[in-house]
Amino acid sequence: MGTTTSPTLAEPLYGASFTQAIGRFFRKYGTFSGRASRSEYWWWQLATTLVYIALAVLALVIGFATGELNADGDVFYLSAAFSIGIALIAVWALVTLVPQVAVAVRRLHDANLSGWLVLLRLVPSVGDIILLVLTVQPSNPDGARYDER
Repeated sequence: MGTTTSPTLAEPLYGASFTQAIGRFFRKYGTFSGRASRSEYWWWQLATTLVYIALAVLALVIGFATGELNADGDVFYLSAAFSIGIALIAVWALVTLVPQVAVAVRRLHDANLSGWLVLLRLVPSVGDIILLVLTVQPSNPDGARYDER
């Protein structure tokens, strides 16, 4: 019976599970070198989207429960209770900003593209679409040139 070994953190993990991708995301917090497989990248995108949705629902629930929002979604006033929900979203965005950019750079490297292409996100609307197309590209063995040496 043969054993399979998991790749090191310096190598992409092809076919990563949801939990493996999340774990690798946080262990490689600010690592811009190397590569990230499609599964590593897209499982993380799903996870962070779910966190944003949960935090937004929490903010809305707090807003409705405290009477700060009415059924039409109009804000009557911004009190501390509703601000907590908004602050949690802001904290999550700040905590994950650097690793979010890092995993995108590593994903581009895996497709043998320059990590600098992540700056396309600064171009409103069209930049996100272009980056989406680039991050769904299949892995390219030539991307190994971006691995740590």
